[in-house]
Amino acid sequence: MRQIAALPYSTGPDGSMRILLITSRDTRRWVIPKGNRIKGMAGHRAAELEAYEEAGIHGIACPAPLGRYRYDKKRRRGDTKEATVEVFPLAVTGQLSQWPEQGQRELRWFPVAEAAKAVDEPDLQSIIAAFREPPRDPGLFVRTLLRVKEWQSERTGMLRWFHALMPKQGRFFEQFEDHAATLVAGADALAKLLKGGPDIDAHIKEISDREHEADDIIREVLQDVRRIFVTPFDRSAITGLIGVMDDAIDQMNQTAKAIALFEVKEFPSQMQDMSALIVECARITAEAMPLLRSLNLNSARLHDLTERLVKLEGHADILHEAGLKALYNQARQGNPMDFVVGNEIYSHLEKVTDRFEDVANEISGLVIDHA
Repeated sequence: MRQIAALPYSTGPDGSMRILLITSRDTRRWVIPKGNRIKGMAGHRAAELEAYEEAGIHGIACPAPLGRYRYDKKRRRGDTKEATVEVFPLAVTGQLSQWPEQGQRELRWFPVAEAAKAVDEPDLQSIIAAFREPPRDPGLFVRTLLRVKEWQSERTGMLRWFHALMPKQGRFFEQFEDHAATLVAGADALAKLLKGGPDIDAHIKEISDREHEADDIIREVLQDVRRIFVTPFDRSAITGLIGVMDDAIDQMNQTAKAIALFEVKEFPSQMQDMSALIVECARITAEAMPLLRSLNLNSARLHDLTERLVKLEGHADILHEAGLKALYNQARQGNPMDFVVGNEIYSHLEKVTDRFEDVANEISGLVIDHA
């Protein structure tokens, strides 16, 4: 038996992430919204529907699954059958006041680690636990070793005194994290924009505002690269990483500008799915940034995150091709300008995902050079 499930999550103002779990109707154990596949409906769309029916939530479901888990499903006639469940991340954007299974289940938000412990299935525990791992604390002993290594690597004599008098480190890590926050906010607004509705202008403004914030951050980074004598990474690595991150939010803004220019109000499913992939790319980037503070300790996790970014970009390419083909076939029977407008929007969406692949490559380069 093949099923689908949604992993509902929400990120707080402080960057902390929470997972929404619900209780099953019979055993009252903690589970995630899940159900059978629906013929003719993509898996992530069916997962969105299950989340609405069972938990009364709506949001942005990523079309690329996080993984699969198995469990024994008890059937009405008393026997059991093994079910394989494909899990799709769902960025929750709202909670409804009424929904079909209201009152039949308990709903509770958990921190990621507690959510992983609350569910019974081992594979699901692993999926939740790996969804967002906190940066590891290197501990006093490791920090001391790293500091000794850094001190021993410095030149001796007068040059060491010269180093001591020069500005060091800067705020590069904080700036990376701040910029990643603009990517998350911009991606969320972009996904909401591509759902259509009456708030299109507000979402366009939100993306523009986040792009301006990102510009301020990259300007500070470039100033610090010139001003700071000792930097945590090579200067080219710093400017390369922040540059591709800034390109990503720029392309989100270009997408919004194209939508405003051509006054587009409705968007095909492939565009919406590409925006959902962008939301997931931004989430992964935001998780990766704090891990750069301790590359040696976090290299394995960074490898996992960058690998998923690359896979998401590949998934976006497939959606892009399918969307253009559908758009072309539709334009042949109607207005050819629809293809021109749609192609412009698709082009910017694809460039957003390309830039996130560039982010993955820049992070991988840092790990190779410094871990």
